[in-house]
Amino acid sequence: MSPVSFDIVGARVEAYAAVPTLDLRLRITAREPVHALALRCQIMIEPKRRHYGPDEERRLTELFGETPRWGETLRPFLWTNVSTVVTSFTDTTEIDLPIACTYDFEVAAAKYMHALDDGEIPIVAMFSGTVFARSAAGLSASPVSWSEEASYRLPVTLWRDMMDLYFPNSGWLRLRRETIDALHRYKTERALLSWDETFEQLLKQAGEDG
Repeated sequence: MSPVSFDIVGARVEAYAAVPTLDLRLRITAREPVHALALRCQIMIEPKRRHYGPDEERRLTELFGETPRWGETLRPFLWTNVSTVVTSFTDTTEIDLPIACTYDFEVAAAKYMHALDDGEIPIVAMFSGTVFARSAAGLSASPVSWSEEASYRLPVTLWRDMMDLYFPNSGWLRLRRETIDALHRYKTERALLSWDETFEQLLKQAGEDG
């Protein structure tokens, strides 16, 4: 039996971080007093555990293929790995587990979350690590059981609120250096004032060209 167990009891946006950060509120219950806990956590997204509207299905084609194949392709996939150290406690404690997030659409988790209109993001956190306990016999170390996990349904609105806070009305695209150089030449030669204006003109030209 694992010396500790876990529940995710909430989530919030960290407003003052260097990068977009979500704090998962984690409740930890111990069978005996804990001196310290070196905790590792792998967080997976479980896309099969929610319904998708027609627009969401269209946006998710790149990730999962056409919807007739979703019975095979809608598999859990990795969001992130995080680790932290928990200080001493007895019985139960609650901590914030910070998750640094990205808006890079080359990352599957960001692409998935951006594709959702509303509802919830089904996640599961799988825990490992080492529990240190102090007794009359000295300091002992016990592993966190690999069977320890906790599910949570993260509101899509929370993800959107976080991205709106850090990147108001904007997003990120990763391009090859050669593409960036070509776009910069195009922008400079036409005296365009912003990248938005540059892309708008290119899109307009594409539409005029059919």
